[in-house]
Amino acid sequence: MQTYSNSVNGQAVEAADHQEILNPATGDSIGLAPISTESDVGFAVNTARKAQLNWARVSDQEKRDTIVRVTRVLEENSEYLAELITREQGKPLSGPGSRFEMQACVGWTQVPAALELPPEIVYEDEERKDVLHRVPLGVVAAIAPWNWPLMIAIWQIIPSIRMGNTVVIKPSEYTPIATLEMVRLINQVLPPGVLNTVSGDGRIGAALTSHPDIDKIMFTGSEATGRRIIEASTRSLAPITLELGGNDAAIVLPGTDADAIAEGLFWGAFLNMGQTCACIKRLYVHDSDYEAVVNALSNLAQQMPIGDGMDEKNLIGPLQNEMQYNKVKDLVADARANGCEVMEFGTIPDTGYFLPLTLVGNIRDGQRLVDEEQFGPALPVIRYQSLDEAVASANRLDAGLGASVWADDLEQAQQVAVRLEAGTVWINQHGAIHPMVPFGGNKASGYGVEFGLEGLKAVTQPRVISIKK
Repeated sequence: MQTYSNSVNGQAVEAADHQEILNPATGDSIGLAPISTESDVGFAVNTARKAQLNWARVSDQEKRDTIVRVTRVLEENSEYLAELITREQGKPLSGPGSRFEMQACVGWTQVPAALELPPEIVYEDEERKDVLHRVPLGVVAAIAPWNWPLMIAIWQIIPSIRMGNTVVIKPSEYTPIATLEMVRLINQVLPPGVLNTVSGDGRIGAALTSHPDIDKIMFTGSEATGRRIIEASTRSLAPITLELGGNDAAIVLPGTDADAIAEGLFWGAFLNMGQTCACIKRLYVHDSDYEAVVNALSNLAQQMPIGDGMDEKNLIGPLQNEMQYNKVKDLVADARANGCEVMEFGTIPDTGYFLPLTLVGNIRDGQRLVDEEQFGPALPVIRYQSLDEAVASANRLDAGLGASVWADDLEQAQQVAVRLEAGTVWINQHGAIHPMVPFGGNKASGYGVEFGLEGLKAVTQPRVISIKK
């Protein structure tokens, strides 16, 4: 059985204790992942602090060139890392799965390397000139989730180091191995200490985010953990970027061609088995179109092959862990017990955390499957009578990450979109993020943005140089 290591100062760091990581599709062992201690956290942060002073002095062009070399490492090791993702996280190699995740890792590395954020003259007259510079914050603590373990880690790592920060990243304890391996490979081209890892459960995450030498915290995960991170940050007063998930609503406008939007709705809801923060988690359909939309989605769902993602033919994999598996099962059981129509599709394997693709009808606001973020392959389809009713339903929850409007009439769709309370509202698509387009949540879905120039600004602090002429 292979034993994996953390990386600190560009070197493998052996751990005193380990945890066994299992394949969620088969139950087979993947290997042993290290469990860090609080002392390990301190060592990683101190190493990153020392390295940051030198990394910040490196020219902007050299930083960009270094990140281009990171891109090449990701490309050269894409298949190796994709297979690790599939074995550890569960998403299939094929379709919008692990290879897709690795393509995203490459894209979200290339774009920050190409972006420029030069000093900006914010004011000038005959007597003075004021120039705004963007300077690094220092050491970034990054906490990555288990649903897109490498892609979201890249979102946190690359903008941070691009702007002269150093990083200590903790992957999820459910999916540490692929992330640790990616960092090991990236460190072949990064200066020692620029990118470091610790690993373990929430206690290690808490030790990292509360460390007094952390200058910025980036976290993607649950609202409950996000609130604890906010409390922990009071020790260092580190600024935070939080993406705390969502319970995204999608509204299909009356008269929309159901067959034309069915594939977009399907993958908008069931991408990564529904284990995506910006997935459709509540689908609102006008009463007159309800049967057509449900039939179109049902036709797609029953065609989707479900099974071990290492088999190229499968497009739907397991839930990543037992906790999430049981949560989704419980929410579906609650809906069934309350008289909802539960429609299940696909033949699932006997082993692993597999659930059928599930549509739930005859359901309404206030029921658990609607109000609680399921994060799994179970989609409630809710009838509405008027657009005002649908908009009110979409906005009624505290979550505000994404939303979408589906329509043949784009002008009408835009009129509805501006009324929805979400960080991003998509039209005739859902979850269509882009490395140049800022992405972040409203309300209890977090604050701060990632991606593009705004994402680079989020990992810097402004410094004004004011010159008297």
